[in-house]
Amino acid sequence: MMSLSKKRILLLAGTKKGLFLFSSTNRRRWERSGPFQAGREINHAIYDARDGRIWAAANDSWFGCELACSADLGKTWHNTPLKFPGPSGMKLDRIWHIEPGRAGEPRVLYAGVAPAALFRTEDGGQSWNEVVTLTKHPTRERWHPGAGGLCLHSIVVDNSRAQRLFVGISAVGVFRTEDDGASWHPANQGTRAEFLPEKYPEFGQCVHKLLMSDGESPVLFQQNHCGVYRSADAGKSWREISAGLPSDFGFPLAIHPRQPGTIYVLPLKGAEFRCPPDGRLRVFRSRDAGETWQALADGLPQENVYAGIYREGMATDTQDPAGIYFGTNTGKIFSSADEGDTWRLLADDLPPVYSVATGIVSR
Repeated sequence: MMSLSKKRILLLAGTKKGLFLFSSTNRRRWERSGPFQAGREINHAIYDARDGRIWAAANDSWFGCELACSADLGKTWHNTPLKFPGPSGMKLDRIWHIEPGRAGEPRVLYAGVAPAALFRTEDGGQSWNEVVTLTKHPTRERWHPGAGGLCLHSIVVDNSRAQRLFVGISAVGVFRTEDDGASWHPANQGTRAEFLPEKYPEFGQCVHKLLMSDGESPVLFQQNHCGVYRSADAGKSWREISAGLPSDFGFPLAIHPRQPGTIYVLPLKGAEFRCPPDGRLRVFRSRDAGETWQALADGLPQENVYAGIYREGMATDTQDPAGIYFGTNTGKIFSSADEGDTWRLLADDLPPVYSVATGIVSR
């Protein structure tokens, strides 16, 4: 097990066969440990800076879906099954995402699952309750799954406004609550659904990833099946910002920790061929909230690349300059210590990488 006697960057890689942890003091030399929860599919894993715990969405086709928690950086684990209440008649297929609550809510966390539903804990994970107002939304009978199923995969807590929360569901779109989940409303105006007869429906879009910048006037960004978008009015309207990208299709999305207008995407050719356009592995960065884009390829392979990157597969750290990371379904992790200008291979022998996340450990 790694020694974390001083402040270190922690990189969490959820894979098809378990969770791997990487730690470093300088983003150049990394120590690896794991796999933890070996053999289980870790769709998403996070380090909760509020209490220093690791949370992992552990899915197993035989033994079911559990939320795995470690308070000692992987030395020991406590696993909690997540289930729909018996009378609902619903069966949990997969846990997709874990999201901490606000800093002032130290024991609140959220989990997004398939079939699309939101769970919440207010006691640090000892008990989880389904947010039934979303599950029983009046539009649910008309919800349809994406290629990965009917999954709630993105959860955004608005730190600038109490009781406001967003979720992203494939292939349903974005929903917003202004009253801490008592009611939910579609938030998809301006986002396309090219695969539907009506191209701009109230809901039915296939959002792939949803994030929000920090600050007093936060901005929402989403990577969609049909473009990259931003919203400056809390999802009431969206503007497409795909111009300048080689494709409007992709899954991952990341936002700079201190520059709310600096975002990163990794386009893929399309739904039928989910590989980098022209076989060139490139991250695209915008420093002006999507008005213009710059291809970042220094250190990345530029010929015959047929890897894919999943929706949770990109992350940033909070250092200065910010580190950028992404993982591929071919088991590689690439890192940049200079905000994407140059890249290096961090790991190349992992199972398919489902998720990448970061944290800062000071003990």
